[in-house]
Amino acid sequence: MQRKAYGPGVAALLAAVLAGCTGSPDSGGQADDSNPGSADAATQAAQPGRYATLPEPCGAVDGRTLEELLPGLAELTDEQQREKAYAGEATLTYDTDRKVGCRWKVESLAATDRLLVDFERVVSYDNAVSDDAQAEELFARKQEAAQLPEPTVTGSGSPSPSGSGASTAPADPGGSAPASGSPSSSAPSASPSVAPSDLQPRVLEDLGDEAFLDDALDRSGSTAQERTVTVAFRTSNVIVTVEYAEQPVTVGAVPDSKEMQDRARKLAAELSESLGA
Repeated sequence: MQRKAYGPGVAALLAAVLAGCTGSPDSGGQADDSNPGSADAATQAAQPGRYATLPEPCGAVDGRTLEELLPGLAELTDEQQREKAYAGEATLTYDTDRKVGCRWKVESLAATDRLLVDFERVVSYDNAVSDDAQAEELFARKQEAAQLPEPTVTGSGSPSPSGSGASTAPADPGGSAPASGSPSSSAPSASPSVAPSDLQPRVLEDLGDEAFLDDALDRSGSTAQERTVTVAFRTSNVIVTVEYAEQPVTVGAVPDSKEMQDRARKLAAELSESLGA
């Protein structure tokens, strides 16, 4: 059978069709890149936090510091009771890589003292948000919940280098009631150089990346008043909380605010140092 020949016009038409299908960079055609931003997104992924683990909480506070915070330890004579009191009790947690804590409670002839140390490691599951940024947001919420008063300007002789709060804070800053027998209680005249505003709940500027102190006095009920001092700070993606409470045995007695704040801040500084902050 004789083959059919194609004329030059048909060949030219086929060539034009093929050229239109393939395209070229000059004609505005785009290279084959289904996700041109993927490389940039991977490069700009948020960095992980500094801390990948948490310390053992019940071993984070040394014995000497515990004795300062819990004076009743010195009154314990039974060896087993002393050992148990120093060891503390781990708080309930379901993920020790993310949150751990330890609490102590010791009674003395003058008062009952309680201490809680809590560590939380923040991890962001959003590639666009770093662990540090996520921790910063959580800490801001924690500070907001504390309802700190607006800061005010104080004299240069203030013992609190971080500044102070307004006099509208809920705590009774100086422990204005008569002193009790508690080791951390004293009459108001015991610290005449400390203005009440210097002991109000406030932001701390000398601890971690950011920190605050809260001081609350529970006046409810007919029993002795309990004071709770809380110091919280953030370093990178870890949030640390120290909660120190004391309730005197004597009805009407008020725990000394300055002594309790000094002890809680000292412990917080030690924990910050142990984290390498």
